[in-house]
Amino acid sequence: MSRLVFLRHAHSTANNQGVLSGRLPGVSLSKDGFSQAEALVERLGASSFDEVLVSPMERCSQTISPWLQSRYSKALGKYRIEDNLNEVDYGLWSGRKLSRLSKEPLWKIIQSTPSKVQFPQGEKIKGAQKRAIKSVHEAHANKKSGTFLFVSHGDIIKATVASLIGLPLDSFQNLIINPASLTVLDFDGRSGRLLAFNDTHSCIAPLLSTKKVGKALIGGGSGTSKAKKR
Repeated sequence: MSRLVFLRHAHSTANNQGVLSGRLPGVSLSKDGFSQAEALVERLGASSFDEVLVSPMERCSQTISPWLQSRYSKALGKYRIEDNLNEVDYGLWSGRKLSRLSKEPLWKIIQSTPSKVQFPQGEKIKGAQKRAIKSVHEAHANKKSGTFLFVSHGDIIKATVASLIGLPLDSFQNLIINPASLTVLDFDGRSGRLLAFNDTHSCIAPLLSTKKVGKALIGGGSGTSKAKKR
């Protein structure tokens, strides 16, 4: 049983401008984003990761950099840039204002049946989901009892989480993944159990040290609390 942590990059200059940046170069964190990245030092805290996998986009490495440089990262196993976690290739939509894109006919299809969407001269959402899931399976195969941190993008994380919990891709827009949010699942190689979702405030180190969830229990189980000895 692996434990998977998904971190969306912090607030970016493109987020500030209302632009769909995609894979365009030169998109950095905004002033708020750098503050969120600094706050992640304590929010990740003394979490122990067997591997940290990061999208090649600058805003993702900037987001995790303060934690990597902190005293908490001493227990880190490996760190690497993972191309399969890259942002969706939005093709000709890249760099355009979201307010204008929302008026395009394709926008309605993205909201209703994204599994059918391929961006103009860009990527299919289904293809982006497939490559991101590949990263999860490869990490799990390398260490089935490991704890992994994936630093990526909103649509990539939404599509990945949807797949892991058995949600159809056409429903992935029902998931909200905010900048600098943390989402945690246990994964057995086939499906995931959602432990925390879109958390933007908590320290997750205590959660990561809890026993991994091997199966769903009738009634929801008893959680992680222990009865006091008498």
